[in-house]
Amino acid sequence: MPLALITGASSGIGREFARQLASRGYDLLLVARRRERLESVAMELAAAHGVRTEIVAADLATEPGLLEVEARIANRIPDLLVNNAGFGSRGTFVGTAIGGQEEMHRLHVLATLRLTYAALTGMVSRGTGAIVNVSSVAGFMAAPGSVSYCATKHWMNVFTEGIWMELLEGRSAVKIQALCPGFTVTEFHDRIAFDRGAVPAALWLKAEFVVSESLRGLEKGTLFVIPDWRYKAIVLAIGLLPRRLARFFSVRRQRRLMRT
Repeated sequence: MPLALITGASSGIGREFARQLASRGYDLLLVARRRERLESVAMELAAAHGVRTEIVAADLATEPGLLEVEARIANRIPDLLVNNAGFGSRGTFVGTAIGGQEEMHRLHVLATLRLTYAALTGMVSRGTGAIVNVSSVAGFMAAPGSVSYCATKHWMNVFTEGIWMELLEGRSAVKIQALCPGFTVTEFHDRIAFDRGAVPAALWLKAEFVVSESLRGLEKGTLFVIPDWRYKAIVLAIGLLPRRLARFFSVRRQRRLMRT
């Protein structure tokens, strides 16, 4: 059976990737910090779909955590790698502890870099495989109050696009995708005490929809998957607006959100 390695697999989009991939017959290697949650997900999916599930309880913002997962990749190159582990924060750059921001950069940037490299080298040599980097619509903008989040997700978008171009140039069958959802109903926003009522209900996406769109886009070889037409329109508008005007709307929007 094919193997999918999913980081941040204990909840939210990562857990939904695990569920949908198990239903497609993938064996799973699930990575997250919370061992008990991972064990619960692994047991549930193994029982429901008859697939083999393994877990790695590791913090990918640390060197030991990265080394452990890199070793598992070296032991068996996955058929699909989903770099999903991540978190958000609220507050201005100077008003937020530097430790948390450094952790975000380590997780979103360095972990994505290292695990992608570990998997991609084997995938390219083998001639098959796929990688999904879970980014965000925020990666197409800059916003006060989300400086590091937008910056790291922008890096992820550019990083993924560059690799996509190299694979295309090398005529490789390996696929890579940047999944860029907007607001999604998961624990992600609960952890930063974000009031979901501050965002119109129509803009909240379900994790099931986000993941199904990602997998559908992966089959087509789509580079940027932006679930829902509303968010596609937002990203298009950001690209068309003069930079000064885009900054103006971003500041106004962020001020409203930060007052919640």
